[in-house]
Amino acid sequence: MTGRPARDPGHGQGRLRIGDDWNAITIIALSQSNPLKAIAELVENCIDANARTVTITRGRQGAGQYLSIRDDGGGVPRDGDGRPDFRYVATHICDSVKRRLKESGVTGIQGEFGIGLLSFWTIGESLAMTCTGADSRSYQMVMRKGDPGYSISPKRTLVADGGTEVHIAPLLEGMRGLSGEKIQWYLASELRDRIRETGVRITVIDRLARKQYLVEPRQYEGQLLHQLPPARTPLGDLYAELYLNEQQETNRVALFRQGTRVADDLTSLDDFARPPWTLHYLQGHIDAPFVSLTPGTRTGLIRDAAYVALSLGLEPLERRLIQLIDEQRRAEEERVSRDQLRVIQRAFREALLALPAEEYDWFDIRARTSRPAVSSVGTAESPETLQLADGTVPGAPEPPWDEPRQRQFFEYAGPLFSVAVSPASSIVRVGERRELRALPRDRARRRVERDLEFAWRVAEGLGALTATKDQMAVFHAPSEPGVTRVEVQVRQGDTVASAEAVVTVTEELLANFDRATVPAQGLPGYSFERAAGEFWRSRFNATRNLILVNSGHRDFVFASRSKALKLRYLVRLYAKELIMRNFAGLPAEQLLERMVELSLRTEQYL
Repeated sequence: MTGRPARDPGHGQGRLRIGDDWNAITIIALSQSNPLKAIAELVENCIDANARTVTITRGRQGAGQYLSIRDDGGGVPRDGDGRPDFRYVATHICDSVKRRLKESGVTGIQGEFGIGLLSFWTIGESLAMTCTGADSRSYQMVMRKGDPGYSISPKRTLVADGGTEVHIAPLLEGMRGLSGEKIQWYLASELRDRIRETGVRITVIDRLARKQYLVEPRQYEGQLLHQLPPARTPLGDLYAELYLNEQQETNRVALFRQGTRVADDLTSLDDFARPPWTLHYLQGHIDAPFVSLTPGTRTGLIRDAAYVALSLGLEPLERRLIQLIDEQRRAEEERVSRDQLRVIQRAFREALLALPAEEYDWFDIRARTSRPAVSSVGTAESPETLQLADGTVPGAPEPPWDEPRQRQFFEYAGPLFSVAVSPASSIVRVGERRELRALPRDRARRRVERDLEFAWRVAEGLGALTATKDQMAVFHAPSEPGVTRVEVQVRQGDTVASAEAVVTVTEELLANFDRATVPAQGLPGYSFERAAGEFWRSRFNATRNLILVNSGHRDFVFASRSKALKLRYLVRLYAKELIMRNFAGLPAEQLLERMVELSLRTEQYL
């Protein structure tokens, strides 16, 4: 007896199929975790239907809230009777008409999976989709979350509008915090290029907040980079719109596909977590029209051949961007260094003017800043007046007719605000004398010279003062050592300002050092020298009058975390080098005391 051979259960082939259609639809509908992305997909449906205007409305409906999206596009394709073919939409999940249109060569549309409408499950409980038929009547399809059924029926309206309206209500409990402003900001980034290319006008009306927003494509910040190398791949060219900005953690480059954002940060993709994208100098986006999206969330990429082509195609662009960022870094470091040097030198100059001249005038500061002052009629009054900020000197030849008026307004001193005594701290031998000078200033720290009354007195300690009614008083040291506090009070009308100076009376003064060892060429500058792993933090180059800072030292790296900390660190190195250079030979204890004194006075003017 013969028959068909028995099938071997261990071998065979077949086709995959879905065992439970409704379970598959549920998984697909809930795969979109971002409700804002779901709203963006519904808006993209409007743009794909050639809508010129899209209106998104958020409001209250009964005890809950609703969200509606209305457009003036072509609407749902019609069936043989001229009605919107809602039945096809509801029964062809994962069978997108748009995908077939793309395969036939149609461009400028985004959908391809046939699941965008189901994303309403992440927004609300039910969806009502209304569209007009060829008979100018409105028809509506209703779908409910968790319900496998749908219903289609005519909708009574006074006037049938063109286009399509999607009405979602009630919104889920977690959607109560969704505001019109959040929708606006998200769509401005998510659909940036699609809005720019199509010219669609998207308006968000938030009736709960009573506000209305116009969705405008997001504007990037920084310098637009031109003449970048082309990014080409076998699958198509990449489009890059990139802006070079100051380094900020908020700077990021997004990945787009045909004008729609796929990833808001390129570094969220593991293979692109590399320079230049991780350096936080760039804003903008890369548009890769050929990449494959994950169907569920549409915010990730499939790691296929298109993904590899994207990575390889960006390599020439990345090399050029790294060069541009390095140039930007060097320019920033030079600019910051110049700014910091000006701040440091100005602070040290002010400090050295306030400290005793016989001990701290290492760089001939007073000789360089002194200029003959003139009164309003041009007569010399003061032998020690600073040069003006614009480089001019009082008493110079008259400028053109309009400049004196500008100088009087912008540069002449205002009313009295404060006063300082120079020197603020000094050492005098017993029985000798010391000149003390009051320096009145306005709020902008300009020297005040008019309508002033001076009153000097010994506030504490021994000693005597002469010329107590003048700007410059003379202190006569007593015959015994001690510390004396001298106070000056300056009056201008009803305004009174006072300051103190400390005079130390000693038996002997500190030994004078050979000042010829320091060239009188102004306060030194500073420069960086990277010596990672070496112990030294800074060095003084007397020949170049330059302080070299070790930018590889761990303290410099630590201080560079913030501008203020780095500035204070440089001031301390500056003070250290000046003290060691100009008080050479003193014991370590006295060097530390001098450094504290100079640092304290300097940081006052930072």
